[in-house]
Amino acid sequence: MGEAASKKFYLTTPIYYVNDAPHIGHAYTTTAGDVLTRWHRQRGEEVWFLTGVDEHGTKVERAAEQGGVTPQEWVDRLVADEWLPVLETVDARNDDFIRTTDPRHAIAVQRFWEVVRENGYVYAAPYVGPYCVGCEEFKLAGDLTPGTGEYEGQQLCPVHGRPVEQVEEDNWFFKLSAFAEQLIAYYEANPDRIEPVSAYNEVMSFLRQGLVDISMSRSSVGWGIPLPWDEKQVVYVWFDALLNYATAVGYGADPESEAGRQFARTWPADVHLVGKDILRFHAVYWPAMLMAAGLELPRKVFAHGWLLVGGEKMSKTKLTGIAPSEIIDHFGSDAFRYYFLRAIAFGQDGSFSWEDMSARYTAELANGLGNLASRATAMVNKYCEGRLPAAGALTAAEEMLRTHLAEVTEQADTAIVALDFATGIVAVKQFIDAVNLYVTEQAPWVLAKDPANEVRLHTVLNTICESLRGIAVLYYPLMPKAMESLWSQLGADAAIGAIVDQRIDSVGTWAQLPAGSVVTKGESLFPRLDDVA
Repeated sequence: MGEAASKKFYLTTPIYYVNDAPHIGHAYTTTAGDVLTRWHRQRGEEVWFLTGVDEHGTKVERAAEQGGVTPQEWVDRLVADEWLPVLETVDARNDDFIRTTDPRHAIAVQRFWEVVRENGYVYAAPYVGPYCVGCEEFKLAGDLTPGTGEYEGQQLCPVHGRPVEQVEEDNWFFKLSAFAEQLIAYYEANPDRIEPVSAYNEVMSFLRQGLVDISMSRSSVGWGIPLPWDEKQVVYVWFDALLNYATAVGYGADPESEAGRQFARTWPADVHLVGKDILRFHAVYWPAMLMAAGLELPRKVFAHGWLLVGGEKMSKTKLTGIAPSEIIDHFGSDAFRYYFLRAIAFGQDGSFSWEDMSARYTAELANGLGNLASRATAMVNKYCEGRLPAAGALTAAEEMLRTHLAEVTEQADTAIVALDFATGIVAVKQFIDAVNLYVTEQAPWVLAKDPANEVRLHTVLNTICESLRGIAVLYYPLMPKAMESLWSQLGADAAIGAIVDQRIDSVGTWAQLPAGSVVTKGESLFPRLDDVA
């Protein structure tokens, strides 16, 4: 494992569109970001984790009108009642939450577009063409699909399955076409800037078709950030929203101010996590905007797959959205976090199934890790009066686990830093399986029947608890609540310090739990659950 970066590790989620309540697709991205940033914190890096909401555009304007309130009242209610609570529901530890209605954002957006205009990349022109309100996107003809049935003869957005609107406006345009060759050259030289490979290939194919200039303003929308040079128009919602990644960390502030210093040490973003349906905005439009303003490009855009329900993408429009609380109220936030990053290869589509989640919870968490922790703490209390016994001479069985823990730490670190969550999680699970097998083979309950085996019994119990120490740290970014409980039950808080302060690169160092540590049998980490259809 390499040295921690001197710069902050700066990760963003997409800025979620606030027109409706969040579903588990949104929570999935936030959870991935939270696990990754917690992991980087435990590598000793200084982390900044940003999430937030996009509050402008036609959808919000229309929804507020239908609700009989102002757009600001509409978004304030949704943010307070739906979007902020879900962060607590999934146990996210974000450092900032940006809203596009924040004054700090609006001022910086206007400053950014003034710079781009001064650099010669903005001009006035009429726009005539299709627009999908659901996507808040100007569509190209090749993006659309022909309608059938009730939509016969109309052009549909393939994402929402609904007709696009024909828009005719006098707008301001961004010279996107000026950056096609630069972007191609940049990505050819830096293919790791877009992942996975399928996303990279998609972007390169799009770029090689050539780029056309795109409207960066709207004259028929009132809910947005006014152009500083033309207050009859607002910044096109995407060209407002994308800028949150820079405005939230101080873009445009006085370099000598705290915000300005934060921008200098934080920018560029190390990882933009996005859903694959908004890849084009983040890997084409956004870097072109940054080039136009003379700013450094983000180090990676990672496009994850869709969560599918019944074979369809999670969507409020199609009534396939599931609130995170529907799952977390039953399984808990730790199991939610574990399941979605364990069961689905990050970067690929994956189907959510209540039955699959229930089966994995029982087999891997309750019967696997939970039962191991319960047995270990119970046996130390039963056979050693609740004090961790000292280990005697290690045999090949203990040496194997010690070596395995060091290896799994390296494997998990390599995988998770590369956003291969499932591989990292499974590596730790295989170590848990190995410890469970060790318990079965060593049979400490049999050793305890003969006082002559006391040293051997103590060695075995010490080894199990020491293994659990390593597991607790490795799984802490993934399941913080359960692992804090395990850490406390092992007596590690008093003996070693808070779990949040443990370093990944120290996990493989054996014999950190000192003999005499007070081990308690607490509540089950993963209690058995009643089946719920």
